[in-house]
Amino acid sequence: MDRQQLFQWIKERKSFLCVGLDPDPRFIPAHLGTGPAAVYRFNQAIIDATRDLCIAYKPNTAFYEAMGPEGWEVLRATLEYIGDLHLKIADAKRGDIGNTSRMYAQTFFETLSADAVTVAPYMGEDSVKPFLGFPEKWVILLALTSNEGSADFQFTPQEDGQPLYAKLMQKAQTWASPDELMFVCGATHPEKFRELRQLAPDNFFLVPGIGAQGGDLAAVARHGMNDHCGLLVNSSRGIIYAGSGEDFAEKARTAAQKLRREMESALATYLP
Repeated sequence: MDRQQLFQWIKERKSFLCVGLDPDPRFIPAHLGTGPAAVYRFNQAIIDATRDLCIAYKPNTAFYEAMGPEGWEVLRATLEYIGDLHLKIADAKRGDIGNTSRMYAQTFFETLSADAVTVAPYMGEDSVKPFLGFPEKWVILLALTSNEGSADFQFTPQEDGQPLYAKLMQKAQTWASPDELMFVCGATHPEKFRELRQLAPDNFFLVPGIGAQGGDLAAVARHGMNDHCGLLVNSSRGIIYAGSGEDFAEKARTAAQKLRREMESALATYLP
C-alpha cells in the first residue's frame, strides 16, 4: 500500500493510531492459560477490540522470538489474523549488509507477509538498500527514538553542525521515495517535531512513546502533521495492558478509544 491508501484509512477511521502487540507472558490474563497459545488468544482479543479504531498494528518481534519456534508461528498467525485492512509493521530493528539484510527482508516481507519493517540504519546505505524495492512494502528507519539513551549518539553534531539524526534523515531520502520510507521519531521529543517535519516534509513518521512513556500527542500532532497526516502514533502497553482481568479486551478498547478521540480532534484541527 502507498501513502494515499494510508491517508484514506486515516480519513475513514478518523484515527492515526498504531497498536503495538508486545505480549509479555507475565502480563497475559490468567484465564487465557499459558504458553504460545495463550499469547495468540490474547492478540486475537486485542485485535478484535481495536480493529475499527486503528490503522496499523506493530508486533515487536522480540516478544515472539523469545518463545522459540512456536513464537514465530504465533507471529505469523497474528499477522495473518490482522488481515489486509491495516498496515502490519514488524518491529524487528534489523540491520546488516548484503545478503544478510536481503534475508531479513525476505523473512518479514515474503515469509511473514508484513507490510513494513523497522530497520537500524547506522551501518549505512548498503544495510538499508536490500530492504527497498519490494512492491508496496515500507522501510521504517530509526531516526530520533523515544528512549532515554537516544541522546547518547543521535544528537551528536556532525561536521556541518547538524545532529546525527538530521543527517540520517536527509541522506536516507536520497535512497527511497516517501511511498516506501518512513522514520521512527519518538514522542518523548515533542519539541523536535517542527524540525523533523522540515527535514522530511512528505514522509510518514512512526511515533512511539505515547502512553506508558509519557509522550505528548497534542504536541506531536501540532508540529508533526502534514497535509496527508503523515503520522502513525503507536501505543503498546497503554492499550494492551489497560486491564488484566477477564475484561482486558474491553479495557484495551476503552484506552484505544480515548486516543482515537484525541486523534480525531487533531485531524479536524490541523489537516488542511
